[in-house]
Amino acid sequence: MDAATVTVIRSSMAVYGPSNSVVRSAVLTADGPNFLRFGFRPFTPIKHYSSVSHSKSVQRGMAFGSRRRMAVRASLNSDSDEPAAPIAPLQLESPVGQFLSQILASHPHLVPAAVDQQLEQLQTDRDSEQKKEEPSASGTDLVLYRRIAEVKANERKKALEEILYALVVQKFMDANVPLIPAIAPSSSDPSGRVDLWPSLDEKLEQLHSSEAYEMIQNHLALILGNRLGDSTSVAQISKLRVGQVYAASVMYGYFLKRVDQRFQLEKTMKILPNGSDEESNVEQAVGEGTGPTVARDSYESVSSHPEVSSWSGGMSNGGFGHGLKPSRLRTYVMSFDGETLQRYATIRSKEAVSIIEKHTEALFGRPEVVMTPRGTVDSSNDELIKISFGGLKRLVLEAVTFGSFLWDVESYVDSRYHFVMN
Repeated sequence: MDAATVTVIRSSMAVYGPSNSVVRSAVLTADGPNFLRFGFRPFTPIKHYSSVSHSKSVQRGMAFGSRRRMAVRASLNSDSDEPAAPIAPLQLESPVGQFLSQILASHPHLVPAAVDQQLEQLQTDRDSEQKKEEPSASGTDLVLYRRIAEVKANERKKALEEILYALVVQKFMDANVPLIPAIAPSSSDPSGRVDLWPSLDEKLEQLHSSEAYEMIQNHLALILGNRLGDSTSVAQISKLRVGQVYAASVMYGYFLKRVDQRFQLEKTMKILPNGSDEESNVEQAVGEGTGPTVARDSYESVSSHPEVSSWSGGMSNGGFGHGLKPSRLRTYVMSFDGETLQRYATIRSKEAVSIIEKHTEALFGRPEVVMTPRGTVDSSNDELIKISFGGLKRLVLEAVTFGSFLWDVESYVDSRYHFVMN
């Protein structure tokens, strides 16, 4: 098999853009039988918009409860004038999001109960809207009615996104793994390095099954190459490219958790396929008009940059994925037929896509993307950051774990408030 490309997202996915920006595509690529990776097609210019900021804080004394009506109240500590360090890079804006932020800071164990109550309220609001009949009058009244309904739907969507994000953050807190703060040179480090965070590799490894971690190790080997064991050397790397790798790794983690969940179930039931005789079927998942060229272009949008290509010392003679460790889970994935592979490689909801965009932008900042006349990204003015290869490894491990948690919380929320369309 020369190459296979499965479309992961055909929506408004931009690594650093809002959900209404120009359409992006992310692709899951299988170059050879031993390798899965995500890549991005080149960007087009993105319009500037104001950064996310906190709006008015929520009122003290707002109450939430679980389905059993257990009262949940978050007491806000007003005694300290010192602002608390942010728990996550993305600041939540909606009233629901701001209140969940307060609970995360003061009583994180109460977040699930508060979320259940909010989902119940969202369901009630949606049911109420669906029962309303459009006014028979035409003209201004009808336009106004539809506009109000649209505004309310957008408010529910934003609240839902921020509920998903709060649940992901809480899962990191439960694992005692702090999220990496917004990337910026440290004033305490004279070299200007951005990665002063601890590695926490062992804690992050324990959050995945052994089979999934084998594939994560291969993902790291693909990105870092012969620098995988080098945690101290510092490189000057394009911030935009690191952000692209982070967002791609989030989507890889989402996909990986989805297939690993099915793998673990079939392993428990002892109905796993015997081998990977159907590897060639992966090629059937390739969309019309895609192929090796798309796979190459997608990879080059990240790896052709001088700094990025230097991570792994360029392409090996054996092609992409050459020399990667065999993985039972990868063999299992390769046994999928084309339709199943394409379904599993798709992020199911617009809300999850939006969370990936916004979290990545909050972490790396909003880039100024300039396109050349030939339609490629002009990297001459990219902002460069100094980061160790150990710091890069931690970024990728966090991103994969973020994607894995996103799959979990999306499934949990959908079981209580249906919003996943596929």
